[in-house]
Amino acid sequence: MAGLGYHAIVLERKGKLSGPVCCTGIVSRECVEAFSIPDAVIHRWANGACVFSPSSEPIYVRRETPQVAILNRPAFNRLWATRAQAAGAEFFFDCEVRGIKPGKKAVAIDAIQGEEYRTVMARAAVLAGGFGSRLMDSIGLKGADDFVMGAQAEVEVKNVDEVEVYFGSKIAPAFFGWLVPTAPGKALAGLLSRRHPPAYLRSLLARLKAEGKIATDSVPFTYGGVPLRTLPKTYADRLLVVGTAAGQVKPLTGGGIYFGLLCAEIAANTLHRCLTADDLSADKLQAYQRNWKRRLGRELRTGYWARRIYERMSDRQLDRLFEFMESSGLIAELEEAKGLSFDWHADVVTRIFNQRLFVNAIRSTRLPFRSGGRPWKGGPAKRDSVQKG
Repeated sequence: MAGLGYHAIVLERKGKLSGPVCCTGIVSRECVEAFSIPDAVIHRWANGACVFSPSSEPIYVRRETPQVAILNRPAFNRLWATRAQAAGAEFFFDCEVRGIKPGKKAVAIDAIQGEEYRTVMARAAVLAGGFGSRLMDSIGLKGADDFVMGAQAEVEVKNVDEVEVYFGSKIAPAFFGWLVPTAPGKALAGLLSRRHPPAYLRSLLARLKAEGKIATDSVPFTYGGVPLRTLPKTYADRLLVVGTAAGQVKPLTGGGIYFGLLCAEIAANTLHRCLTADDLSADKLQAYQRNWKRRLGRELRTGYWARRIYERMSDRQLDRLFEFMESSGLIAELEEAKGLSFDWHADVVTRIFNQRLFVNAIRSTRLPFRSGGRPWKGGPAKRDSVQKG
């Protein structure tokens, strides 16, 4: 918005942007290129990962060229703040917003900075404060209705040079854990879980130490919430909600950096048009939601539907699925397939779901369909093969 010539003010609750962030910082090459992310904020590139089934059997998924970048997350935050400031944006750190009040001619933002209370008047406001914002009720919008909690720690690693992903109910029930190398001798270990993430992370760290992969399991944790569904409404009079606050996150992986950046662009373009027309009503700003749903809707619906199926699978079924994917050549097919992307999961999900082996692996799983064969709301448009199975 500052680059478009507007006076943009950022009210940031944190006192600085250099602290730890509960985010692994994995983004695709597509994201790096689309938003000109420099090498200076990238720890390293990865061609793939080693994925462990619940029974600890490894499957290697790799491509010949680097697929993802592992960001230095605090440096990435500072990068965007610096870019915004260079464009003319004004930052207020250690500034917590307490209330947002849209009016006919302006929106009033009440905040406290240190011990000083201030009210900022603006033509429009963007809520981008991440998961669990207490401001939703004050602006009449419903918050996330399905979410998961994440826990993560920076660890010292020994002889670990590739991304590792761990599945199984003893690691992270219905989700997964990870060990992601970053700087030399360092890695991020973490997991997502609906319950007790600290306890499961302590168990994972103990296992990694016993395997000789990390030096110690006595490390501090960071925590964060990850929404699995988008808000029903991401706009109101003179107001937009963007990024994790809006639930614009991949339901299968919990990644939100790329989708958040894409939606931020859509939000800026929508605001520019509405500011130019001097009409910031909800009726006009709803174009933002139409446009981001047009861009991401299929991905988010398919990912959430697949997430629901995955959560219903037992460790035994997951082991069978892993075996089928490797023995059938599906892993090799996905590695060699052109057009498949780290960011866009719908096509990958569709390919897997169309495999008869997949249907066999989840035969006893209760799928998220309504009685009478009607699909669960939000699932892929075509899934006859799964229903028949």
